[in-house]
Amino acid sequence: MTKNRTRAALAWIAALLTSVWPLCAESHLTLAEAQRLCFPSAQSFVKTTTRLTPDQIKQIEKQSGVKVRMPFLSAYAAQKDGSTLGVLLLDFVIGKHEVIDYALAISPDGKVQQIEILAYRESYGHEIRGKNWRAQFAGKTAADKLRNNDDIHNIAGATMSCAHITEGVRRLLATFEIALKPALTPPPR
Repeated sequence: MTKNRTRAALAWIAALLTSVWPLCAESHLTLAEAQRLCFPSAQSFVKTTTRLTPDQIKQIEKQSGVKVRMPFLSAYAAQKDGSTLGVLLLDFVIGKHEVIDYALAISPDGKVQQIEILAYRESYGHEIRGKNWRAQFAGKTAADKLRNNDDIHNIAGATMSCAHITEGVRRLLATFEIALKPALTPPPR
């Protein structure tokens, strides 16, 4: 192969990779956009960071059946007129190969209000961003099974992404019940 053909081939490959890469590493929503989508009537969001105790981690893992990867959690309490509308939790899971960032909106009584995909980096399986797939989580609580191919339908070509997001939601719901909900519940008078 001549130098010119080699350069042309390399230029073609570089152009191809440059045109495909943005599809693989696409951000869909910012934190602020997810907050507005999940809690449109909120007047403000109060960020808290909770460090999970070893006992809480054990309880979360036992209840959810999913390993806790990080001992701390950032939560954004949606506020309106001094009341908490719910909590937005940010999380990430590994799809098949790449990280998927998502936000989970939970009502004060522990029900999923909404799930939003913030960034999806896999080269296939983007259907998990679809409204119909995400809507399956609405109303689910820590008491629900939340199992891929059971009460959460799988998407062909995105099996690992579906399974890992489902596990992440199960873990976050258990975390909410064990570590966050008690702080939202006012003490009895």
